[in-house]
This record gives sequence, structure tokens and C-alpha cells, in this order.
Amino acid sequence: MRSNYFLILLVLFAIGCKKKKAQEPDAPKTLQHGMLVLNEGLFQQNNSTLGWFDFDSNSYTSNFFEQKTNRSLGDTGNDMKKYGGKIYVIVNVSSTVEILDAATGNSISQISMISGGTPKQPRYIAFSGSKAYITCYDGFVDVLDTASLTITNRIPVGANPEGLAVSNGKLFVANSGGLNFPNVDSTVSVIDLGSLQEITRISVGKNPGAVQTDPSGEVYVITRGDYASIPSRMHRINPNTLSVVQSFNFDAGGISPFNNQFLISYHDFSSGDKRIALFDPGSETMINTAYVPTSGIQTLYGVSYSSVTNKIYCLDAKNYTVTGQVHVFSSTGTFETSYHVGLNPCKILIYE
Repeated sequence: MRSNYFLILLVLFAIGCKKKKAQEPDAPKTLQHGMLVLNEGLFQQNNSTLGWFDFDSNSYTSNFFEQKTNRSLGDTGNDMKKYGGKIYVIVNVSSTVEILDAATGNSISQISMISGGTPKQPRYIAFSGSKAYITCYDGFVDVLDTASLTITNRIPVGANPEGLAVSNGKLFVANSGGLNFPNVDSTVSVIDLGSLQEITRISVGKNPGAVQTDPSGEVYVITRGDYASIPSRMHRINPNTLSVVQSFNFDAGGISPFNNQFLISYHDFSSGDKRIALFDPGSETMINTAYVPTSGIQTLYGVSYSSVTNKIYCLDAKNYTVTGQVHVFSSTGTFETSYHVGLNPCKILIYE
């Protein structure tokens, strides 16, 4: 009787495995005609995922990273970028940087971001030449050599740095001070890329986050205020004079490059108000305050334009506790389709 019991368990296990395999497509050997999706998961739940959506089969492999590496991604994936044949995935709470082969998604290296036994909590990454620059919530920018894949320098900046961008031989870093809320930071650190030293800090406004450059090298930064009486705003920094030369009187939460223009996204998490506007940095004017319709988006968690497909991708976190969606729009802002992905999608990479 006991042997029959274990035989039944074995059969049920085999059936369960077959069902799981049928529901979870195999990760592709090479990445093409699809989309890598970094899903943030929930804070301190260790459930970030990196998934693959196949445009040909209209199927989603949620455990893409696990299939490629035989381990989980970790806790709170924040950023993902492709550079020089590699993909860099920033995992904040786990304090790791995952480096994958851009053609296959196979693991190249995992870098532990621990300093003296204390997690650095990396946030975002930017590149210049052979170096990657990673903001760390412990108040530093780490310099990563993209050839040796080792951290070569730690540059002290302001409190809890987040977004960063390169212009005119300098790195501009938003110091949010978010962990000290409501006593947040209000500066952008400027690092000389030759000496790898901070040369000045520019006052921009409370709680700076996103940083982006336009085609001429002008630097734009979004300050998020206090989410109440002080509104979020976008400011322009001259990379030569290292000063704020213009502030814009409209709500802004994110800046996404869109050919030679910007898509300015905004989501008020209290009221639910959200919009995606078209801004022209050449003329410094707002072209269209509602360029992409947002009525079908519950929680706007990110916007990305791909020149590969000439489409706009809007990331929807829903209510944060259920799997999200990626909504696809044409370059003229017309809705096309939606894809179901993972929990709190925050970054994507599009493949031809």
C-alpha cells in the first residue's frame, strides 16, 4: 500500500511538471523579436523577475532569468540597460548587479554590491566609454569597468542618489535624500569623468529623481517635491555653466527620449491623475499635453520608446499586487495592443 502511495505521488508530480512546462515556455536560446521585461516585484519579498515576451508566439516566459541562471533574480529590480553586448540589471535590495549576454540572456557575472558588510543598494546605471556608473543609496556613485567587470572607484555624492546622465565629459547625479523624507536633498552632483571627482553641486529643488540629456547635451532633471504642497517640476541645466537656466511649470514624473523629443510622464498616486505629454527640447515647448491616451492604464509605472519597432511602451503596475501589463502605442500615440507580464514591470528591452 505504501509503495502505491508513493507511485501516486510520483505520477501527480509528473503531471504537475508537464502542466507547468506547458504553461511556462522555454527561454529562447537567442533573443530576437521579443521583449525582456524587468519586473520590480514587491519590496523585501524577494520576488523580482526578468521575463521574456515572444512577439511571434504571443507568449510570456516569466521565469526567463531562472531558466538561464538556475537561481532567482532577487529583491527589487530597479534598472536594466543594454551596452556593449551586455545587459546590466540593477537589483536594489539584494544589492547586486546582474550582467547578462545581450544576445542570449545567459549569465556572465553577478557583482555583489556590499561595502564593509553594508549593502550599497544600487539604483540606476549610465555608461560612458569603457565605464559604467551606478548610483548607490549609501551616498556614492560606483565606477564599473565594463571589460574586467570590477568596481574600480567609489565617488561620494549627496544623499540617496538616483537618476544620472552623461554630458560634456561630466556625470550629472540626482541626490534625492529620499530615505530622509521629509528632509530630502535638493541637489545634483556634477562629477568630472576625467578625474572621477565631484566638482560641484547644483541646487535644483526638493527630491530630484530622473535625469536625461537632449540631443544638444542640455541636462534635464525632475524634482518630485514633497508629493503634497510642493509639486513635481522639470528643470534644465546648462552643462557648460553648470547652472539651472530654466524651470518648467508643469507636472512631471519621468522623462523618456523619443527621437529628438521627450515623452514626459506623470502619475499622481493620490488622485490617480496620469498623463503622457510630448515635449520639444529644441524649442523648450510642450507640444501636446496628452500625446498618449492613458484611460486604459491603471498605474503608469514607466514609459519607453523603441526605435527598433518605432513604438511607445507604457508599463502598468495595476494595483501593485497583481501581474502588470505593457501597453503598446504607435509613434503617433494610437493604442495597438497590451501584453500581460510580471509583478510591477519597470523596465523593458526590445529586440528585433
